[in-house]
Amino acid sequence: MDVESSPKKVHAAIREARRRGLTIGCVPTMGALHAGHVSLVQRARSENDFVVATIFVNPTQFGPTEDFSRYPRTLDTDLEFCRGAGADLVFTPQVADMYAAHAETIVRVTGLSMVLEGAHRPGHFDGVTTVVTKLFQITEPDRAYFGQKDYQQQLIIRRMVQDLNIPVTIVTCPIIREADGLAMSSRNRYLSPEERGIAAEIFQALQLADRLAVGSAVSPREIAERMRAHLEGTGGLSVQYAVVADSQTLASQETRIGGGSGVALIAAKLGTTRLIDNQILNYSVAE
Repeated sequence: MDVESSPKKVHAAIREARRRGLTIGCVPTMGALHAGHVSLVQRARSENDFVVATIFVNPTQFGPTEDFSRYPRTLDTDLEFCRGAGADLVFTPQVADMYAAHAETIVRVTGLSMVLEGAHRPGHFDGVTTVVTKLFQITEPDRAYFGQKDYQQQLIIRRMVQDLNIPVTIVTCPIIREADGLAMSSRNRYLSPEERGIAAEIFQALQLADRLAVGSAVSPREIAERMRAHLEGTGGLSVQYAVVADSQTLASQETRIGGGSGVALIAAKLGTTRLIDNQILNYSVAE
């Protein structure tokens, strides 16, 4: 496995792989890798001839009061994860490699970026779409792999590549969870032992939503209300949103159609740690 920080050298390596007729899979990450990231690299390995993972803590997607300076940086361990999962190349640029001092260009997906996470983290998705566009320019992948846990992010990136005619297939991979259901996240390490136990209630609220979607005629609006009530009944969680939305537009769902679907999305703070999670809902009972 090669490790390279120079965008020019990574681009040259990708071009050489293409010259050899190899397909390219890319897994963009911010490091602090866990089993969820490993599953993305493994999926890329199974579907492509050449796999590049990127590790870059992107400053432009952090707000002024967010955790950029303390975001975990565990490069040595991350590289071992990538090696074990089958990556051929790991791209580890520095901030100066990705953002020139005079840079004035951003990539923005309007609409989808303004709601939910976008409303609570203004400018966040501008940072995500800008850096992902740059990573795609450097690595020129056939396929790129993202986790469902960041549901809105993968939806926005899909819209971005469609709107900009970027020739890459976006592959969304299942959420990898701890034994108690907590979605794996680099930020879970911030939780105290007590908070860690409370955090599992987020998954319990999503499971409640799933049961209501499948086994009752409860409306999406009421499902969302029931999720919020469950979370607010759990001491320690500060709920930012608990909604049921259209899985493509993220518009709030009020009613259901038998055989249709939606997505339940939650964001909550636990102490100083912000957690997000989601669950695809498949409705089986029409109102």
